[in-house]
Amino acid sequence: MRQLGELEAVVMDRLWTWDRPVPVRAVLGDLQRDRAIAYTTVMTVLDNLHRKGFVTREKDGRAYHYHATTTREQHTAALMEQVLAGSSDRGAALLHFVERMPAEEIGRLREALKGFGPDPEETSR
Repeated sequence: MRQLGELEAVVMDRLWTWDRPVPVRAVLGDLQRDRAIAYTTVMTVLDNLHRKGFVTREKDGRAYHYHATTTREQHTAALMEQVLAGSSDRGAALLHFVERMPAEEIGRLREALKGFGPDPEETSR
């Protein structure tokens, strides 16, 4: 999984937020509220994101409509997997990560993990 460039990340943020196919002009109009940017720049960024597999595109008349291929959460999980793959001790890296999590997120993690097998605390009794 490749990292996103700064403008790619901004464009992907818009696509994830909208969660529907959108033309270049819609992305352009939204971005122009925050910065001066050219149509061709946005078109190039979306074309690059398509080439990298981050978005799909579908022709609608003369324009393409772009849509994210994954959710923001799926993308984040893939990045986390990539980072963990670079560790010589994935377990230790995960433990350090969990140590930094707020208590409410740890509770949500425990709830989510219940569906992945028996609770180690209960099987050790």
